[in-house]
Amino acid sequence: MLEAQAHLRLKQLLKQGGGSSWPHHLTLTRLVARSLRRGDHSLFPVSATVDRPWLLGLLLPVLMANHPVLLVASEALQRRLLQRELMLLAEVGLRRPLWQGINPPHEPGLWMVSPAELVQIWRSGNLGEYQLVCAEAEELEELLRQGQAIRLTPKDWDQLGRAKPELAQTLLVFHERLSRQLLNRPIGRSPSVAIAAEQEAPLRLLLQGVEGLPELWQHWCKSDSQQWTSWAITEPQLLQWSLERQPLKPLESLNGLLLQRGAILVGSLMPHGKRLQDLGLREPVLVPLHTPERQTAIPLYAPRLQALPNSPLFPEQLLSQCRRLVLGQTGLSVVLVDDNPLRQWLTSALAAEFGRRVDHEQTAPESNGVICCSWSWWLAHHQQLPAPGQLIVGLLPIASLEDPLTAARVNDLRQQGRDWFRELLLPEAIEKLQRGLAPLRVREAGRLAMLDGRLRGRGWGQRVLEALEPFEPLERLLPF
Repeated sequence: MLEAQAHLRLKQLLKQGGGSSWPHHLTLTRLVARSLRRGDHSLFPVSATVDRPWLLGLLLPVLMANHPVLLVASEALQRRLLQRELMLLAEVGLRRPLWQGINPPHEPGLWMVSPAELVQIWRSGNLGEYQLVCAEAEELEELLRQGQAIRLTPKDWDQLGRAKPELAQTLLVFHERLSRQLLNRPIGRSPSVAIAAEQEAPLRLLLQGVEGLPELWQHWCKSDSQQWTSWAITEPQLLQWSLERQPLKPLESLNGLLLQRGAILVGSLMPHGKRLQDLGLREPVLVPLHTPERQTAIPLYAPRLQALPNSPLFPEQLLSQCRRLVLGQTGLSVVLVDDNPLRQWLTSALAAEFGRRVDHEQTAPESNGVICCSWSWWLAHHQQLPAPGQLIVGLLPIASLEDPLTAARVNDLRQQGRDWFRELLLPEAIEKLQRGLAPLRVREAGRLAMLDGRLRGRGWGQRVLEALEPFEPLERLLPF
């Protein structure tokens, strides 16, 4: 059986010193081999880590199986697999034909594609009997959402006018009217502006039944479900804007993708009934595989009297606490704030105090530098940085309702009478928080500072604290 063969091969590889010391390699390998043989849906939640040490246990049975497998991975993960895990397995004789791109392979093997390429393959009907494997389960929804995203730039409007000259004048009138609505408004905190369905309705009516549209416009016309939402990304300085349209539930919009097809998902996500349905999984094999690193207590500084983010006192209190935390720090300090104006103001204020030590989203800091960044930037670049001496969470990574996509997803849950905060925003924030803290758990000397007053001032803050366990409370600051 594949399970026994993969277990034995991995055991030999680990004895030879290949791979990492992750404790669940053998368990994961057996479970993946079983899922591949049975063609079922499987989800393996793992603890958030810096470098995904479990990739070896996932890939080995995939290479040994006779089943056609499609591996869905972001471009960054594809580079990592090609340069490390697949190369290591090839050195010990585990090779399998590897294909990339949207064209179907000439023979069964391992087909590695990005989420955007998976969307194209599914739409073209070339997925065949391939089973799906994803090593980024916590990001799968967002990656597939971006893979289906439709962005119409000014060039696309010009292309449509040239393709359909009989509609050019009507298109120009509609575009100018919508431009006035979007650009004749005060510049807000975000360049994104929600576009309601009724604002798009005249354009949909105009293009209804029209043949020979450019491909991008064809996709836009097909995305007329209420499960999609639109917004404009404005550039007031250039007096132009782009229209963005994305699905609220990306796997539902790819209806049938996982139907009668095996799927294996591994990642640091929080599984629950509704989340599994959103992922398209039906009665999956669910086996959590957590690591001992979770037992390392993080020193946690979380003042009880910190102001709430909507308080006028919050910016100054945040700056004061950051000064105290940075003072005397010999290692790298990372300050995480998603609010762009607040982050830029905080960066300037800290630079006035600490000079060139302070950077804004830079990957080449000084040894005792201070990096002010957003959560998305930190998650994308932390592997290029040394382990931080401390993480300073200025604001919890709770998505803002000012973001049109977040507002649309929340409104969808509201219409169903569901608790949108505890079912959507809070779980996603906790997942992002745990992933952001992974580099800190690698270094036992690092500390965490939580300066968002909601942690102590809101009832749901206890759920966040429970997600941080184990931690060692710091009642007062001491220089490292």
